[in-house]
Amino acid sequence: MDMVSFNEKPFYTTGYGAAYLGDALGYLRQMERESVDLIVTSPPFALKRKKEYGNVDDKDYVSWFMPFAVEFKRVLKDTGSLVVDIGGTWVKGQPTRSLYHFELVIALCRTLGFHLAQEFYWYNPSKLPSPAEWVTVRRVRVKDAVDNIWWLSKTPHPKASNWRVLKPYSDSMARLLKSGYKARLRPSGHDISEKFSREHEGAIPPNLLSLANTDSNSTYLRECRQRGLTPHPARFPQGLPEFFIRFLTEPGDLVVDPFAGSNVTGEVAEALGRRWLAFEIVEEYLETSRFRFSGLYKPAPLFAPAQTGERVPASAGTVLQPVLLESTAEYITDNEVA
Repeated sequence: MDMVSFNEKPFYTTGYGAAYLGDALGYLRQMERESVDLIVTSPPFALKRKKEYGNVDDKDYVSWFMPFAVEFKRVLKDTGSLVVDIGGTWVKGQPTRSLYHFELVIALCRTLGFHLAQEFYWYNPSKLPSPAEWVTVRRVRVKDAVDNIWWLSKTPHPKASNWRVLKPYSDSMARLLKSGYKARLRPSGHDISEKFSREHEGAIPPNLLSLANTDSNSTYLRECRQRGLTPHPARFPQGLPEFFIRFLTEPGDLVVDPFAGSNVTGEVAEALGRRWLAFEIVEEYLETSRFRFSGLYKPAPLFAPAQTGERVPASAGTVLQPVLLESTAEYITDNEVA
């Protein structure tokens, strides 16, 4: 599979992609104009409590992000998309919200000329209540369980097909399709025609993605635990990049994650047959991301010799091939679409 060449050597490569250590800006500036089909990423959020992976204050966030965005637009094809998962934050010392993520999307559109194709929302039902001061102590706010996801495009008509992300019909919809639907004018004024009762191999998903971020026993986490390594603390679930890679690309297209972290995006792109590039500035995160690809590491023994007093051969461990949908999301595969 043809890949982009850089002055620097890749940290590792797979059948479909390559991961690089360093600042994404340096790599993006080496890439050809209009060569990328999709950029999907979750940059460091502007959180008040600083994280070990680094994050920028909300007042400086737009100016920090814009140099990356300039390169994003340059390397994207006219049919390409930029998908940014970005969580909100609170104003320091008071129970009100920062506007930094809204200021960012406005700047991307009004200053750089991106188009807001659609806003999405990632609902994480397992998210812990925070900030504790306002949610669990004073009880004047509720749990913040939703991230904004900005789907931006270089032109008003990016490549996209919701046929590739159809969801199974709900039981009630399946019954309705089986029994038939009588066309009539709804109280809202919508004229529901007989076309509503046609079966289309699945339901069109909404722009609310419900994905619990509760992964605790993936190959990646098991290998980190068995080796005493720290996993990336802010991983998004596989279902998030999977949805957008299916929706906005086709096999063989190029997907880039400039803030790759543990390289969930690369793992999903690999399994879906998309070429991919991952850039990450923290070497430890990139090193442990090897555990997402079965050919890049020797599995750790399931029981450490120090614990059992036995010698465990290196081949005793087993490794799982990257398998999609460790999340609860369900999709109808390309072969199932009529």
